[in-house]
Amino acid sequence: AAARPVVSAADPDGPGARAVARALARGGAEPTVLAEAGLPVGRVVAAVSDPPVAVAMQCDADGGFVTAPADPARVRADAAAVSARLRADATPAGAGPPPATLPALLAAATAQRLLCAVAGLPDPGDPDGDPRLLVGRPAVLVAEARPPRADYHPWAAGPGRTAGPPDGLAEALRRVTALGDPRLGVLDAPSPGGLPQLPAALVSCRTPAGTLVAGAARTDLARLAAACRAAELRLAALDPTAPVVGADPDHALGRALRRAAQARPSEGRPLAWAAWREHPQAAHWWAALARRLGHAPELELGQLADEQAFLAVVATAGTVLGRAVEATPADAVAVAALSALTRLMAAGHGLSAAHHTIFTGAAAPLAARRQPPGRPDPGRPEPGWTDPGWTDEGWTDRWIAELAGREPALRDSLGHLTGLRADPWQPATAAARPLANALDGCGFTVLVTTGGHP
Repeated sequence: AAARPVVSAADPDGPGARAVARALARGGAEPTVLAEAGLPVGRVVAAVSDPPVAVAMQCDADGGFVTAPADPARVRADAAAVSARLRADATPAGAGPPPATLPALLAAATAQRLLCAVAGLPDPGDPDGDPRLLVGRPAVLVAEARPPRADYHPWAAGPGRTAGPPDGLAEALRRVTALGDPRLGVLDAPSPGGLPQLPAALVSCRTPAGTLVAGAARTDLARLAAACRAAELRLAALDPTAPVVGADPDHALGRALRRAAQARPSEGRPLAWAAWREHPQAAHWWAALARRLGHAPELELGQLADEQAFLAVVATAGTVLGRAVEATPADAVAVAALSALTRLMAAGHGLSAAHHTIFTGAAAPLAARRQPPGRPDPGRPEPGWTDPGWTDEGWTDRWIAELAGREPALRDSLGHLTGLRADPWQPATAAARPLANALDGCGFTVLVTTGGHP
C-alpha cells in the first residue's frame, strides 16, 4: 500500500490499463494511471519507485505477455524485445478487441509479479518446481487468446546470466530446451519427431542453412549434438566468423580440435583391423552399418603423426559416409561407423538433410557426470557404489565413461598436432547479439579458432 504504483499506457482508459489498476487496487495499492504516448497500443507498464521495479504487459487480439520484474528502463527494453520475438513467429492477428478475459488474466499476473517484487516474495515465474524454467533466466508469462491459455516460458536471450556451464548432460539439455522454446527460443528445438531411434537415435531441426540431422547411440546425446551444430549454423548466417559452440569450454574445444584434425592432410601410419575388431562398440556399429549397406564398408584407419589420436574414414564405393578422430582406433571406428549409419538411416527415412552431425567423445565428460545410481563410471565412482564386474564397453554408459576418461589426453594430443588456438568469441554484428546473449546466458561456450599447422 505504501509503494503507490504508477500505471502507464498510451490509452489510460483502455481495457489493459484499467484492468491493471483494478488488480493493483484489489491487492491493497492505490495506483495512479498516466498517459504515455510513446508506449505501443496494448502495452501497459506498472512501476514503483521504492524499490525501483516495474512489470510490463502486452495485450493484443490474439494474446499477450507479462515480463519478469526488473528496473523500469530494463522492463521497457525487455517488453520491446519480447514483443518483437513473439511477433516474428505470429500469424496475422484477428480483427477486433481481445476477449474480455485476456486483459483480466494478464493484468492479474502483472499485479501479482509487481507486488511480489515489492514485498520480497517469490516471483510466480521462479523456476522452482518447473523444469522448463532456468535459474538466472527471466521467465515470461505468454498468453494465447484462442484457445485461452497462459504459461511461463524461459527467455534464454533475456538479461542476466546463469551461474556457469551446465554440470552434466541433463542440465545441458534443460538449457537446450530453453534455447529452443517454441515461443521465446532462438533455435529450432532438436526433436526425434517421427525419425527412427533404432539401431541408432536420430533427431532433426531447422537451421538457416537447411535441415540438420544429428545421430548418436542415444536420443539425449543426439539432441546435444544437434543443438550445438544448429547454433553454429545460425551464427554463421549472422556473423562472418565461424565460431564453435559447446555446452562448456572443454566440449567446445574438443569439437574445434576434432574439426581441425579432420581438415589436415591424411598422414600417419595405417592400422590393421586387429587394432579395433575386438572392441564391442566398434564391432557393433560396424556390423550395423554393414547390415544397412548390405556389404562391408570401406575403412581407412590411421594414427595421426606420433600423437595418441586416430582418424577413421568410412566409405562405400568411394563415397565418404563418416569420419571421426578419437583417442583409440576402436573409438574412432565406432564413431565413424555410427556417423555413417545415422546418415544412411536419415536418407532411408526420406529426410534429405543439408547438414549432418554426430555425437563424439567431446561430449562424453558431460554425459558421464551425475549418472543415475548404479550406472558405471569407473573414473568417478559414486560413494558406496561397487562395480559389479559384469559390464564392459559394450554397454553404452560404460563406453561413454571410458571416452570421458580419455578425452583430456586427446585434447592435449590434438592441440600439439594442430597448433590450434581457441579464444572466446564476440559477435561482430548486431544481428548475432540475441543468439550470442542466449548462448552466454545459458552457460554455453562459443569459441573462435585461429592458427593451426597446415
